[in-house]
Amino acid sequence: MLNYEIQGNGSENLILLHGFMENLSIWDDMIPFLSEKFRLIKIDLPGFGKSEVVADIQTSEIMADKVKKVIDQLGLTEFHLLGHSMGGYISLAFAEKYPQFLKSFTLFFSTYFSDDEAKKETRRKGLRIIKENLRAFVNAGVPNLFNPNEHDILEFKIKLAKEIAYTSSVEGVLASQKGMIERPDRKSVLENFEGKILVLLGNHDSAVNSEKTIKDLPERTNIKSYVLDCGHNGHWEKPEICASIINTELLHHLPKKLIF
Repeated sequence: MLNYEIQGNGSENLILLHGFMENLSIWDDMIPFLSEKFRLIKIDLPGFGKSEVVADIQTSEIMADKVKKVIDQLGLTEFHLLGHSMGGYISLAFAEKYPQFLKSFTLFFSTYFSDDEAKKETRRKGLRIIKENLRAFVNAGVPNLFNPNEHDILEFKIKLAKEIAYTSSVEGVLASQKGMIERPDRKSVLENFEGKILVLLGNHDSAVNSEKTIKDLPERTNIKSYVLDCGHNGHWEKPEICASIINTELLHHLPKKLIF
C-alpha cells in the first residue's frame, strides 16, 4: 500500500499525485489556498517519500494500479485526480483504465504526448548518472525546471526542490525514469473521457512543450486549459494562482483556454 495523507473534510475528494523525484510534501504551498470543499488525499508514489519501489520498470499503468489500491482502501467511488508532471502521466493511465471513478482529471504541468526519440535518449543517458551520483543528477536538472527569469526570487524553492529530490531512492528514480521512457501517447484519453479535463501549463517550462500541448488539445467543451507565466513547478512558483484555477474549474465552469 502506498503512503498517503489526508487533509480537509470537504465533500469533494481531490487526489494529488506528485512528479518525478518529489513526494507528497510538494503540495504544502498550495493547500492553504485550495477550497474548503475539497478533501485532499496526497499520495507518495512508488519509490518516493515513504512508498516502496514496486517494479524494476515502474510504468504509468503499474503506478495507476497502485493508486487504485489506495482508492479501494478509502472506499472512494467518485473523485477528482490531479497529477504533476509524472503524476500527470499516471493520471492519464488511470483515466484510461478506470474512467468510471473520475469526475475530472488535471494535467498539472504535464502532457499527454509520449517522449520523442531525442527525449528518450536523454532519459537513457540519465540512467547512468542516476546510478553513479543521484545528487549530481538532481543538481544539474532541478534548477532548469523553474522559470529562468526568476531564479533569484525562487532561490529558496529551488533549494527545497533539491532537498526533496535528494531523499528519493536511487532504485525509485531509476524505475520511474525507465517507466517514463516506455509511456505511450495518450491523446485518445482526452478525446474519449466524458468528465472534466483541466490542463495547466507554464510558458517557461523546459520539461513540457506547452505550446504543442495546447495546440493539439482536442476541441471539446469539457477540456479547459491555462498557460501561466512560470516554469515546470506551478505548485512552488504560482501556488495561489494554481489553487484558484483548480477551485474554479473543478467546482464551476469557465470558458476554455484563458491565458494569464
